[in-house]
Amino acid sequence: MNKIAAIIGGGVIGGGWAARFLLNGWDVRVFDPDPEAKRKINEVLGNARRALPMLYDCALPQEGSLRFCDSIAEAVTGADWVQESVSERLDLKHKVFAEIQEADARVLIGSSTSGFMPSQLQEGAARPERIMVTHPFNPVYLMPLIEVVPSPATDPHAVEAASEILTSLGLYPLKVRKEIDAHIADRFLEAVWREALWLVKDGIATTEEIDNAIRYGFGLRWGQMGLFETYRVAGGEAGMRHFMAQFGPALKWPWTKLMDVPEFTDELVDMIADQSDAQSGHLSIRDLERKRDGNLVAMIRALRQQGNAAGRLVNEHQRTVFEVPAPALPLITQDRVIPVDWTDMNGHMNEGRYGQIFSDAAEVVMAMVGADEEYVARGMSYFTVETTVKYLAETHAGERVVVETEVTEGAGKKLRCFHTMKRKNDGEVMATCDQLMLHVSLETRRTCVPPEDVAARVTRLAALNGEA
Repeated sequence: MNKIAAIIGGGVIGGGWAARFLLNGWDVRVFDPDPEAKRKINEVLGNARRALPMLYDCALPQEGSLRFCDSIAEAVTGADWVQESVSERLDLKHKVFAEIQEADARVLIGSSTSGFMPSQLQEGAARPERIMVTHPFNPVYLMPLIEVVPSPATDPHAVEAASEILTSLGLYPLKVRKEIDAHIADRFLEAVWREALWLVKDGIATTEEIDNAIRYGFGLRWGQMGLFETYRVAGGEAGMRHFMAQFGPALKWPWTKLMDVPEFTDELVDMIADQSDAQSGHLSIRDLERKRDGNLVAMIRALRQQGNAAGRLVNEHQRTVFEVPAPALPLITQDRVIPVDWTDMNGHMNEGRYGQIFSDAAEVVMAMVGADEEYVARGMSYFTVETTVKYLAETHAGERVVVETEVTEGAGKKLRCFHTMKRKNDGEVMATCDQLMLHVSLETRRTCVPPEDVAARVTRLAALNGEA
């Protein structure tokens, strides 16, 4: 039976939360009195269904069910988690928390608030120990960071349970040690935003030039190293102490205006809005969201290959999602969505990526016979010596495909596989691959006979075809 998440407030953030839970196999109930809530959430879901599965090399859990409820009580009763994402009005949040706890006093409640501290949210609550801040970043279905902020009144066991739930969704729960206005990340964003307003107001830079300074410069470094690790590298061999000694005096220079705020006049608003329209007004919000999602998928997948930052998190989450298949026909060795970075100038998957997906399929077969990562660490593996690939239909980003594999030869040093890649929704064959692998010693880099246990598993897989 699926776990249940209740989403109270179905705007951009609430919709993102709904998508994150749904695509990880939770059933979701939504309450939002906005008559447009269903349309808005379904549009967010459309983007999420396209983007999130692209991060993974295997299928996510079967999608849960989505239900729109007529009351808070209907949504939260019996839920395993409640995520509040209503407007940033403290009186409204207090009213919502009271209704939630009146309906189900035991449920865990996370608030998406970016500004209020948990102690403020807990004022007047029947069970303040069940309430905490779980502040996400947009889009919630792709961005992994969740700031988990308890107050002294929050039950530590509730915080631990919340962290386990969030981790199971592929998120990164960052526990904030002490409650503070705007938590951690938004305080950085406010500082950068404030300085950016001055740069525009004073005619130093346009909105596009400021965005370029970020995306072509420190934004790339921060995305994989953060702030302090970036500066540690900047300190060279002498490290962080050298960096601090070298750049410490700059803290006294009047470079920034972080303690001052430009007067928020209509003129400044018009200037910012006009420049922003000129920069990207030719694209709809949905176009921008899809572009953003595609960029995030490609960047996080690059970090996956390096095993760093958000990429490491996806790798860890995938290990909890993927299971080596049982030896039975049809043997499904790949079930995944084609990521956006696998396509070429023609708009379809390029030939190199067919090699990638069939290689990934072969690694699943290797895991089935015991030639997994631990086996490789012991100094043995299978190497591909020959492949014949036939491209039969175009494959596009966002399509879900499966690879069915037959072990057609399994004797001695040989392991031969025939892979058939099909579109999941209609079974059309997209490509096939005949792949011959030989068992090798990684010490000598030459072929050798595999151990008896591995050889026996290979023989059993090959025998499946005769039994079919």
